[in-house]
Parts: sequence; structure tokens; C-alpha cells
Amino acid sequence: MAARDEMRRMAAESIARGDATGWFDDFYRQADGNWDLVPWADRTPNPWLVAWLRTFGASPTRRRCLVVGCGLGDDAEALASAGFDVTAFDVSPTAIQAARRRFPRSGVDYVISDVLHPPESWLAAFDLVFEAFTLQVLPPDARRKAQASIAGYVALGGRLFVVCRARESSEPVGEMPWPITREELDYFVTLGLRASSVEIVTDEDPPVRRFRAFFERP
Repeated sequence: MAARDEMRRMAAESIARGDATGWFDDFYRQADGNWDLVPWADRTPNPWLVAWLRTFGASPTRRRCLVVGCGLGDDAEALASAGFDVTAFDVSPTAIQAARRRFPRSGVDYVISDVLHPPESWLAAFDLVFEAFTLQVLPPDARRKAQASIAGYVALGGRLFVVCRARESSEPVGEMPWPITREELDYFVTLGLRASSVEIVTDEDPPVRRFRAFFERP
């Protein structure tokens, strides 16, 4: 709980300065390699990603995949192990350095980049984009800007896979990480993607409602 309180304090101060993502590297550096102090650093792949990969039918070999806000790299490595050609980015140089150290023989291209300021070379460049838990820690204006970037990464015929906390529009916003409504999630549709599957799932421990959503670029 203390780590989450510190995360919220640092995020609030950074957001108040007009910098929605600058606090991430500060938080990683403050952890000083003790990743137990980073609430989202489970050091295992996202379970909803793992479940999807188990049922993934078509061969992903040589298909390009982008992991948004990759953190310490576990999701990126799971996708690479499944056969994807993976680029994974994070705004935190400390996180990227840690991912490279954790997986020294990895074929993943770990890159320092900000979802709010994406490289032009990534536009429509990826067959699969995986985003888990980044949108839910951004304030509304930055979230929409991030959604525009994320949608822009998806190639023609490509797919976006999103995992995030979920809430009904009638429920309070609560504390960061802020749950997202279906209406907010559907901004991806406004951006030109098509929702192919949007469902609410529940983590077992602790129980947390999440959207598991797939969007495609027709």
C-alpha cells in the first residue's frame, strides 16, 4: 500500500506540472532495483496475454508486434517466444535498461519512447499492438492522446489488444489507476479501428474488473 501511495503522490505532482509520463522513470529509479516496490512489476507475463497466446491459432512468425509501456519486459518476451518480431518501448530508461539486463539474449528490440510522442516510423507498422495498464494511469487528456498514438501504430488488417481496469460510467472514477469506461475505450473506434471483441473479465487475486478488448484496422 505504501508503494501505491508513493506512486500516486509522484504521479499527481508530475501531472500537476503538465507532465503526464515523466514520473515513471523517477519511480523506477527510486525503486533502485527492488522491483517489489513497483506495483505493476509482477515479473511474469500478463495472465490475459498468456491465456490468449495459448489459443492463438495462426502462425505469428515474422509478424511485427509492438508492446506499449513494456516495463521490465515480461509481456514482450512472452510474445517473442510465441514467434512475433517484437519491439517493446517504455518512457523510462531505467525500465528499458532493466529489461535488457533481465533478458540479455533476447531478440526483442527494447526502445526508450513516450506513447505521447511516437516515432513517425511506427505509423501503421505493426500487425499486433499490445497495451496493458498504461491508459489507466494517464489523466483524460493524455489518455486520449495516447489512444491516438496507439491506434496509429496498427497496420492495415492489424489488431490491437488492450487490457485495462473497467468501470461503469455511473461509478466513481476513484484513485489512480483509474478504471476506464466502455465509452472511453470506444474512442479507438472513433480513431478508425473496429471493436471485434470487448468483454469484462475479473482477476482472481485480488478481484479486479478489467476490459479485455480487441480492435482491428479494417
